Amino acid sequence: MENFPIISLDKVNGVERAATMEMIKDACENWGFFELVNHGIPREVMDTVEKMTKGHYKKCMEQRFKELVASKALEGVQAEVTDMDWESTFFLKHLPISNISEVPDLDEEYREVMRDFAKRLEKLAEELLDLLCENLGLEKGYLKNAFYGSKGPNFGTKVSNLPPCPKPDLIKGLRAHTDAGGIILLFQDVKVSGLQLLKDGQWIDVPPMRHSIVVNLGDQLEVITNGKYKSVMHRVIAQKDGARMSLASFYNPGSDAVIYPAPALVEKEEAEKNKQVYPKFVFDDYMKLYAGLKFQAKEPRFEAMKAMETDVKMDPIATV
Repeated sequence: MENFPIISLDKVNGVERAATMEMIKDACENWGFFELVNHGIPREVMDTVEKMTKGHYKKCMEQRFKELVASKALEGVQAEVTDMDWESTFFLKHLPISNISEVPDLDEEYREVMRDFAKRLEKLAEELLDLLCENLGLEKGYLKNAFYGSKGPNFGTKVSNLPPCPKPDLIKGLRAHTDAGGIILLFQDVKVSGLQLLKDGQWIDVPPMRHSIVVNLGDQLEVITNGKYKSVMHRVIAQKDGARMSLASFYNPGSDAVIYPAPALVEKEEAEKNKQVYPKFVFDDYMKLYAGLKFQAKEPRFEAMKAMETDVKMDPIATV
């Protein structure tokens, strides 16, 4: 098995630009995942985020998780648990409107640190989207505009801690799924591994690297690229030893953004067939469907969106 793609982002600005762009292209086409180093977010910022996130879990969430585990009788479980994940989470919204002021139990300093981190991640996500545009032969800004909707993109961070698990063979830290949205930036624990992706029928470990950002592509980029780039099934294995921190930031389309394959890519890819493979839909409709089907294959979700699109076209009321 070839090595997991690790890309030094600073090299896109130097003599190694062409080779680095080719590495990004290969990672998007063949992995759906890559790991960024030298991405421009200062190491001291990441160290502070990690320290404060782990501190907040210890202070405010660890006991609640223990009580949840006890109430669900998970400690003594004998059969595989398929309807729960072994993780303690909360969610921060950044765009279009931040909820960081409203989330309970956060120290004011932690709120400020997360606001700053989110701005840096937003800038990085938009930089990456333009690099993807360049590789795809789309005009600069195409993907950002496709995500924009009427109020701008949805951007938020799922903050997760996965405590040590007594029965990691019977429950997943996070069950296998593809991500529904656009581009995902993950700051993961360097000491405790567990993230895996499915490639060529095998589960591959995503290596923990200090101060790296793991990037993966969501379902919406698969649709917009007409399948040239694909979202990939991934999961997190629970571990017996050590608590794992994970901050996954999702740069997603706005709720009312209309998502469909880029016409330039449809023309290029489907010249012989003269039809697009992927459907056209409103992102919020996809998310409503995804909510109940997250841990299932993505293909039926695309088919359901295609069926809805067909229904709208065939319904005479919709054309009045």
